[in-house]
Order: sequence, then structure tokens, then C-alpha cells
Amino acid sequence: MLIDIKSAIPDVVVDLKYATIDNFCKEVVYDFNICLSLEETAEQLVKVQEELKPMGLQIKIWDIYRPFDAQLKFWNIIQDPRYISDPRITGGRHTRGTSVDLTIIKDDGTELLMPSEFDEFTNRAHLDYTDGPKEALTNRQLLQDLMSKHGFVGLPTEWWHFDLKNWEEFPPLHINPSKATPP
Repeated sequence: MLIDIKSAIPDVVVDLKYATIDNFCKEVVYDFNICLSLEETAEQLVKVQEELKPMGLQIKIWDIYRPFDAQLKFWNIIQDPRYISDPRITGGRHTRGTSVDLTIIKDDGTELLMPSEFDEFTNRAHLDYTDGPKEALTNRQLLQDLMSKHGFVGLPTEWWHFDLKNWEEFPPLHINPSKATPP
């Protein structure tokens, strides 16, 4: 079952990039502004948020559940399986509510420095990229460590993308978030 992530983490910062023009498509892709997540995903994100709070930090979520049509649109724009999965073959990762794109922010909302921008499809986004500022590499490692500790697996080509372990066991969902109502 998908839930509004804010029902699990009321103070989480959500910047649903694909509901705005601030994304790699440079257009609004989602006709909704609710961040839906599988309950199991939300439970683990709660733990990450709780661990960051004493450090004066928290998570900022850019995307979790993505409808099939949006995933297909992204594939048609960037047909590179390192960054976008073809939902006709895999069903998609985000279409299950088990994948999350996020970063870490300070309590004042300032994003921690990372090696690249979100949805930057270059080597700078890869986990093995080591030429960035030390601060960015340290911040990326903090995010990777916390997400791994709480049941997520990172994607080698995107420092911001994480899949719940065993994500493949969950079926792709066909939910229209614009018709969903928060609990």
C-alpha cells in the first residue's frame, strides 16, 4: 500500500522535482504534488531521519513513487540504463514505491554539498567518482552509509538513488497520485 511520506515523517522536506520545471526534462511531468511511498520504504526512511536529527540534519526527498507513464517518458528522453530503466522491460524501480531519490539538508534547509547536482547524468554522480571536493565526498558517504544501514542499496551511477533491499519482490504499481488523498 502506498502512503503519503508526510504521514510517516511529518517534518520531512519534500521537493517533488517532477511536479515542477526544475528537472532534467525542464517541464512538469507529474500532475500531482504528493510524495507516495510503500509503507516498508517509509518505515526505513523514518529511521534515517531519526538518526540525522541529532546531527542537525534531515532528509530532503525529490522522488519516490513514479507512475509508469512518467518512467516511460524519462526512458524515451534518456535511453541509458545506467540512469533510467526501461519500464517495459523491468517494470521500473520507482514504479514500485521502493526507490527513493534524496539528499541530506541542514535544519535551515541548506543542502549539503554533494559531488554533483540531482539528475546530473555524468561521472560526477557515480559512487566511484573521487575527484570532487572532500566535503562533497564525505557527505555522499554519510548518505550512503545511513541508507545502507537502514535497508537500502545505492545505485552505482546516482549518489541520490536508493532501492529498498529486495525491491524486485514488489510489483510495479499502477496508482494515479492525482486522485490519491493523504490519510
